[in-house]
Amino acid sequence: MFKYLRLLLLPFSLIYGLVILIRNKLYDWKVLKSTKFDLPVICVGNLVVGGSGKTPTTEYLVRLLSDYKIAILSRGYGRKTKGFILADENATAVTIGDEPMQYHQKFPNVTVAVCEDRVKGINMLKAGHDVVLLDDAYQHRAVKPGFSILLFEFEKLKHLQLLLPAGNLREPFSNYNRANAVLITKSPNPVNIVDQIEIRRKIDLELDQRLSFSSIKYGDLVHLFNKQTKETISADEIFVLTGIANPEPLLQYLNQFSPNIHSFEHPDHHDFSEQDVKVLLKAFHAHPAKEKIIITTEKDSQRLLGDNLKDLLLNLPIYYLPIAIELATKDKITFDQNILDYVANTKRIR
Repeated sequence: MFKYLRLLLLPFSLIYGLVILIRNKLYDWKVLKSTKFDLPVICVGNLVVGGSGKTPTTEYLVRLLSDYKIAILSRGYGRKTKGFILADENATAVTIGDEPMQYHQKFPNVTVAVCEDRVKGINMLKAGHDVVLLDDAYQHRAVKPGFSILLFEFEKLKHLQLLLPAGNLREPFSNYNRANAVLITKSPNPVNIVDQIEIRRKIDLELDQRLSFSSIKYGDLVHLFNKQTKETISADEIFVLTGIANPEPLLQYLNQFSPNIHSFEHPDHHDFSEQDVKVLLKAFHAHPAKEKIIITTEKDSQRLLGDNLKDLLLNLPIYYLPIAIELATKDKITFDQNILDYVANTKRIR
């Protein structure tokens, strides 16, 4: 019902689209300034509101470029601070946001920073780094990245997509033309040839643009507090707590381990409250099953570590499930090499 009600907002989508068109043209015509930098700057972004796999894609790039001194710069969505902040030992999801906090914990040798003004942020970071990765900055045209990776979710590409507010597009679909590489995320493995042809027809790229397919690869469960890993998911009842844009792939994955999934879903980047957790725990404790477990996402786990929630969750079987992207075999070599070549050819002499 909700999606049909959104169609009533189509006139506002036309107005929104006109504003976005004018804004982009002003950048194209150089009326508005777009700053280019003398070091490799790689942008990871999407056209659609909500998660398309930007975080695991950024982590993939960190591993790919491990020979370089890397900085990740994010806006820090959901943080309760402003301005430029470097992640340090005092950083939390409250001060820098959940995704930057995840990067900071996973990659201690990588600099993680947040700043709404990406130009200012890059200027603060460029002296000590070889590469800057911009997380979710495809629409931040004040920066002219050297290499842009645009993400699309496989399933969402099968449906008609409209501009905000009637749909979820941040800008017209045809604006994929600014990307150097397009990555289709959350794809089946393998992707059948009919779907490949249809997607390549829909996203009609130039010869120097590359389209690749990737799927989700799930890791071992990690305990929220003691960080011990659990290789197998064995439970009669699985309680799932999420605050992400699309929990469906996670739920489908968990369903192969148990048909009894109890999902507690919240909006993307939701700031979990004590009441949210108590609702989950009431259902968990009330269930008579002996083998039961609580699972959340790695991103959501960052927002469950605050002092107000920690006491509620201690001594419980609560785990987060890390994910990574896995590129199709035939795409991986070309995708990786294009990025490595760009960084090598752009790397300044220091």
